[in-house]
Amino acid sequence: MKALIAGAGRLGTQIAQVLAAARNEVTLVDVDEDRVAELRGRVPVRLVAGDACDPAFLEHAGALTADLMIAATGGDEDNLVISLLAKRQFQVERVAARVNDVDNAWLFDRRWGVDVAVPAATPLISLIEEATGATDTVALLRLSKAGVNVIETTITDRSRAVGHALADIGLPAGSVIATVVRDGRPTVPAAGMRLRPGDELLVISHTATEQEIHAAFQ
Repeated sequence: MKALIAGAGRLGTQIAQVLAAARNEVTLVDVDEDRVAELRGRVPVRLVAGDACDPAFLEHAGALTADLMIAATGGDEDNLVISLLAKRQFQVERVAARVNDVDNAWLFDRRWGVDVAVPAATPLISLIEEATGATDTVALLRLSKAGVNVIETTITDRSRAVGHALADIGLPAGSVIATVVRDGRPTVPAAGMRLRPGDELLVISHTATEQEIHAAFQ
């Protein structure tokens, strides 16, 4: 599947990483050139700087061949414009858009090209499941096509993993930490990185259950 994601903030980057882990062809775009430069070499996707509200740029980014468009910017107006362009001008089969302000939720429907409207507070895995549902790529907590689970867990003050280095965490066999999101930014998980309250981890595993992953950290 070819996925085009607009908005390289925390949410858009996490979605890109999960879809890339499922061996999809992912392009992540953002209007902020510095943000795109920061992510180069840190996320395994194609990164392009530019304004996704510009039809010419969307075409350059790959909208003509995209199977899935996710508008995940921090602006509802931008997400609506991106969705409308994706559906009406580029005939993208599946369009999902993030709703940042609940008062704007009524706008996010087929009239604006939105197949799936997702509130900003929706958990990452649920968002991806909703966004990709028509392509049968992601089932709940399971990337069946890749044969792996992608599981989220958040470190709190009470987590037993607080203060421990990633190398000291006893993960179930066949599991790997894909990314640690700290202060809203995904980071490459180095073995010596010590976990802090508020850290969010994406763990990819071929065999472990959600409960087994949580038990390793909580």
